[in-house]
Amino acid sequence: MAYQLDSVFGALADPTRRAIVARLAAGESQVSELSAPFRISAPAVSKHLKVLEQAGLISRRVDAQRRIISLNPEALKLASLWVDQYRSFWEGSLDRLETLLAEEPGTKTEKHEKDSKNEQANKTRRRSR
Repeated sequence: MAYQLDSVFGALADPTRRAIVARLAAGESQVSELSAPFRISAPAVSKHLKVLEQAGLISRRVDAQRRIISLNPEALKLASLWVDQYRSFWEGSLDRLETLLAEEPGTKTEKHEKDSKNEQANKTRRRSR
């Protein structure tokens, strides 16, 4: 699983490959359609597709003369599950920090609000002079 996860994130590290995955999320496509928006050669697109295929993110099939590329949602699910583990960690950490700050009297937030009110009062006094 670790190797597959490394392959998925390695493949998604490139913006061209992420753009290809985004296009495939709308539905399968021919290689020629996928390569159209990129200013790179056909062999370069082929290399990107190979990396995505090796990571398990896409699959290819031949339909008569057309080469059809489709997205493999299972590989994306693996990456999503890994990220979700850490999302829970960060949300929990942020919730604990928020609770701690709410319990602390005189936190920066309260001090900032008080300073802002004092600053506005000073501006009002200066204008009325």
